[in-house]
Amino acid sequence: MNAEPSQTPGSANKTSEVAPAAQASRSGSALPLLALIVALAAAGITGFQWYQDRSANTLLRSELAQRLADMDAQNKEAASRVLQTAAALREAEIKVGVLEAKLAESQSQQIALEALYQELSRNRDEWAFADIEQAVLLASQQLQVAANVRTALIGLENVETRLQRMDQPRYSALRRALTRDIERLKALPLTDVSGTAVRLNDAIENIDRLPLAMDARARPDTAAAPAAPAADVPAWERIAREAWRELRQLVRVQSINVREAALLAPEQGFFLRENLKLRLLGARIALLSRDAKSYQIDLQVALATLERFFDARDSGVTTTVATLRKLQAAQVQIDLPDLQETLEALRKLRPPRAKGSA
Repeated sequence: MNAEPSQTPGSANKTSEVAPAAQASRSGSALPLLALIVALAAAGITGFQWYQDRSANTLLRSELAQRLADMDAQNKEAASRVLQTAAALREAEIKVGVLEAKLAESQSQQIALEALYQELSRNRDEWAFADIEQAVLLASQQLQVAANVRTALIGLENVETRLQRMDQPRYSALRRALTRDIERLKALPLTDVSGTAVRLNDAIENIDRLPLAMDARARPDTAAAPAAPAADVPAWERIAREAWRELRQLVRVQSINVREAALLAPEQGFFLRENLKLRLLGARIALLSRDAKSYQIDLQVALATLERFFDARDSGVTTTVATLRKLQAAQVQIDLPDLQETLEALRKLRPPRAKGSA
């Protein structure tokens, strides 16, 4: 240890020169190793980075392939949906076309209905007036032709009810005239023309069943025939009685009053009944034509015929005579109104077109 400090300054200088050189040689040999280590590190890092990038790339490719497959499936599904949508669209277009056609048809029908409604609205008053005029004309015909006051009164009352429901001021004059005619008809005496005609028909039908007076007088003689002889009566006596009965029927003696002097032959009974029927038919025709004089004459002749030639004791003859007397007392001829005031009011209200057509 002591020897080292005894070194000379020259040796000390040489030692100091040799040390940096050794350090330089050592440093020179360490640089390549360091570079190699750095290169290896860089290569490792690069390889690791390459491997990582490759894994990421592979994962990305697989994910991209999966996404492409999903997109392809979605595209196919979208294409299928597009086809379905196109088919549905075509079907919808067809339905829309049908609906448009129906709509056009409905619109045309609506236009036609509107036109018809407008036409009906324009002609409603004319039609109502035509119905009213027709009813009044029918009532006037019933009065003038058939003298049927009841039917004419019913027709006029229906017209008055309809005018009251309509409640239009333009018909006020017609309603006043119609009311006056209705009151005049109600004031007329009631004559049941149809009922009287029916009773005359019944009397005509009963004529054939009524017994004649000469037939009624002959019946007691035939009814008074002797009873059959007893079985113990001798045969010659029975023969004698029968012969006597036959002889009595050959000759008939009757007492005739002055009222019964006009007897008829048996074959003339048919003509008597037919003549009586004709008289009653004439009375019926006179009744319908309001000919009071002919009506009274025919009934009077019919009553005289019944009382003279028919059996007054028969209930049917008695009933027929009573019926004809009641009919003879009925009033036939009545001064009927002519509804002129109502008809004149109708003429004033008649529309211009109806006047032209009339």
